[in-house]
Amino acid sequence: MKSLRFSWFNVVASLILLFVVVVTLYPFLHMLAVSLSSNVNVIQNNISFWPKGFNLSMYKLVLGDPQIWTAYRNTIIYTVLGTLISLVVTSTGAYALSRKDMALRNSFTVLIVITMFFSGGMIPTFLVVRSLNLVDTVWGMVLPGAVSTWNLILMRTFFSGIPKELEESGRMDGLNDIGIFIRIIVPLSKASFATIALFYAVGMWNNFIFPLLYLRSPDLFPLQVLLRNLVLAGSASSGDVTSIGGDNLVVEESLKYATIMVSTLPILVIYPFVQKYFVKGAMVGAVKG
Repeated sequence: MKSLRFSWFNVVASLILLFVVVVTLYPFLHMLAVSLSSNVNVIQNNISFWPKGFNLSMYKLVLGDPQIWTAYRNTIIYTVLGTLISLVVTSTGAYALSRKDMALRNSFTVLIVITMFFSGGMIPTFLVVRSLNLVDTVWGMVLPGAVSTWNLILMRTFFSGIPKELEESGRMDGLNDIGIFIRIIVPLSKASFATIALFYAVGMWNNFIFPLLYLRSPDLFPLQVLLRNLVLAGSASSGDVTSIGGDNLVVEESLKYATIMVSTLPILVIYPFVQKYFVKGAMVGAVKG
């Protein structure tokens, strides 16, 4: 009877997971199918998850728009630069908080945790950013959100699980705190760094609020703002794109889906290469409080 219940549990769990997979993948497959289908089939609205009347006209239009490449460049700059800055600040702060001999360690931890529940708010944050002359700059995109409290606590928990004997052996070899962090802690924390880097990179790639608040020049807009403008205006740029197919609605819908696929694909391609670190880092960070 016990094995029977266990088998039924596996069946139910598998069905639930299969449902989650279908619900998660269907929007992407549908958008991909529509973006690769002919205008006639899109008009008839008979496309589910397989393209009909295969054509690449929408992708040629998207990839031929200079604004797309400018937004891509900006997004890559913000993601790479922001992730590096966030990793440096988060890891050094987490290592300091993991040291039990640090003065006022518990007080600093409490103050940091409080920010998870109470923040300054949008307007005070904007006033601070403006007073520092970061509005309409690259730094306005990467510095205000450089540290995530959750990621800081997760990394601090991981560092706390590293044996202190390793640090003591490093001190015997003449290393100071910075040397111990760079030569011992960082090499042992690759899984944690990969996990936090993925969190920051995905968050920065999908960042939508910061560009709306802090950017004014279209030359600095990332992909997410371009997608917003596309959804509202129906075109990726100010050029005449509705002449393709002779139907505005069809072109707009196909264009939107093609642009979404182009902007989403890179982060989806990167994930499989860091998945093993992501799973390992997330599990290790949850072992010890």
